Amino acid sequence: MSNGLPENQATIDKLCINTIRTLSMDAIQKANSGHPGAPMGLASAAYILWTRFLKHNPENPEWFDRDRFVLSGGHASMLLYSLLHLTGYDVSLDDIRDFRQLDSKTPGHPEYRHTPGVETTTGPLGQGFANAVGMAMAERHLAACFNRPGHDIADHFTYMMCGDGDLMEGISSEAASLAGHLGLGKLICIYDDNKISIEGSTDIAFTEDVAGRFEAYHWHVQRVADGNDTEAIHNALEAAKAETEKPSVIIVRTHIAYGSPNKQDSADAHGSPLGEEEVRLTKKILGCPEQECFLIPEEALSACRACIESGKKAEAFWQEKFEAYKKNFPELAEQFSNALEGVLKEGWEKNLPNFSYTEGSIATRAASGKILNALAEQFPCLIGGSADLAPSNNTLIKFSSDFQKNAYTGRNIRFGVREHAMGAILSGMALHKGVRPFGGTFLVFADYMRPAIRLAAMMKLPVIYIFTHDSIAVGEDGPTHQPVEHLASLRAIPGLKVIRPADATETVDAWRAAMKSSGPVALILSRQNLPILNRSRYNTGDGLEKGAYILSDSDGKADILFIATGSEVHIALEAEKHLREQGFAVRVVSMPSWDLFEKTSQKYKNKVLLTDFPNRIAIEAGLSMGWERYIGEKGIMIGMTGFGASGPGGEVMKKFGFTADNIVEKAMLMLESEKIEK
Repeated sequence: MSNGLPENQATIDKLCINTIRTLSMDAIQKANSGHPGAPMGLASAAYILWTRFLKHNPENPEWFDRDRFVLSGGHASMLLYSLLHLTGYDVSLDDIRDFRQLDSKTPGHPEYRHTPGVETTTGPLGQGFANAVGMAMAERHLAACFNRPGHDIADHFTYMMCGDGDLMEGISSEAASLAGHLGLGKLICIYDDNKISIEGSTDIAFTEDVAGRFEAYHWHVQRVADGNDTEAIHNALEAAKAETEKPSVIIVRTHIAYGSPNKQDSADAHGSPLGEEEVRLTKKILGCPEQECFLIPEEALSACRACIESGKKAEAFWQEKFEAYKKNFPELAEQFSNALEGVLKEGWEKNLPNFSYTEGSIATRAASGKILNALAEQFPCLIGGSADLAPSNNTLIKFSSDFQKNAYTGRNIRFGVREHAMGAILSGMALHKGVRPFGGTFLVFADYMRPAIRLAAMMKLPVIYIFTHDSIAVGEDGPTHQPVEHLASLRAIPGLKVIRPADATETVDAWRAAMKSSGPVALILSRQNLPILNRSRYNTGDGLEKGAYILSDSDGKADILFIATGSEVHIALEAEKHLREQGFAVRVVSMPSWDLFEKTSQKYKNKVLLTDFPNRIAIEAGLSMGWERYIGEKGIMIGMTGFGASGPGGEVMKKFGFTADNIVEKAMLMLESEKIEK
């Protein structure tokens, strides 16, 4: 007997573990592409976790109180696909055979929304690690907000597997540091310590004391000397679950491509198939039929499929608990259900501020802070923070407390100076569901977050990014802090809505669009004060929800068309005034969002930009890349061609031509040129 299991359990365990290995080897060999080493080395730990510890229901992968599992090293995807098939998820043996084939359920790296049971898209190393931290944070917040004595409706663990590559990437350091600070006791990491990376032994670049590092982060640290010692793995997981004050890491000494006679403990097994002969020899050493491919012994399948029945029972037990919860706490139960579904209840917009031009000027970052607090009152799931920039980003929910260790009801997350981790943690929180996460930093530091933003867009996650200090008008901090290429860079990410509002009123509409969005949104906000536009003077029949609209017009006629975004819109309006005084008809278009504009009809686009109209000038304090689609061949772009300069913001803007006088000058040259051509 071992751990209360039957005496023949060791034999069954070995059969199941080796089945995971052979399925992984066979699928990768058939595809002639993939990473066999990690699935073979981690098979024992993964099997014990999935069959003895992971609370999950293969027949309902989405039920709320399941444990979350993140395979941070997504290159080991065949490990996950093997587990999904064996335990009874909707991943067939044919899907396994189709590994890495076009349109299959088993892509090269796990993809969220694509394969049942995959909790997040992983591949870029370290991202999954930080996603898991976000999931654990969301669980703690929901538990603190909704659980009541005897009614623990949010009570699950987040398990994560990572490897050397994950820990070499800086994002894991950022995320682990924050997780330790927050005391996320329901976060458990299994570290695949196989001492091999693509270039060879990790000794060539990675010799740090990993255990000491995690102890310094305030994690609970354990070691398992043999990655095939199932009893030791079992005991370590039990101890990790028992530790409630700290996140846990279990350092498991594994052997990459375990069982392979020529490639075990070799970098050759990391990213290439073993080869048909090596697969045969490995199966022989493991005691598996040498000539059989995709073989699943009935005993192994039966043992793994027991997860279906245990999963049904776990979900049914939770459902009973939730029914009792609803009877005892009906209002809380409704709030909880709304949180999971992301419902915007009726009247969610009622407290939004109504800015008037009579109030003068206000920075869009400051307007955003007022809007955020109004929304937070009506939408209790809104939670987030800043990378140590809350006073500048205006990301503080003023009536809430901080999210801290053993004080998880707080909605203000202090991420510290950790943009990279913040981005991926926000994704993890969104993946978990039940919260609507936001995070803020300066636009120039979006570079640190780009990998996480890209994956959030790929996964269609409703994350809100608040990027302030949006142009060279940042001023004295100089070109290191003045974003130039960042708007173009963010606009290049498919599926990311980038919105740069012109004033406080557009900022309200930008937040409306963000709250309604089912995917990620980047709000690009000014540091400097901007006038609140007197919309009673302008034609505002259309608005921000269409991405671009006619802000000012001359009875449908135009000699020249200005297109501007953000802080440059009011400058375009000043230029318009000067030109009108000279008798010219001018149209001014505010274009806060390319993405939203591109989703409108061609008829609407033609209406706003005037079909085949040559005299267009775009004004934006950023790189001109991409603007050619809106200004045409003869249009002019007043933008940046290099980096900014240190000095007062207004003077820097003037130096680079963002003034009404310069716009008028360019317009006059364009109009004179047109006369000459005629």
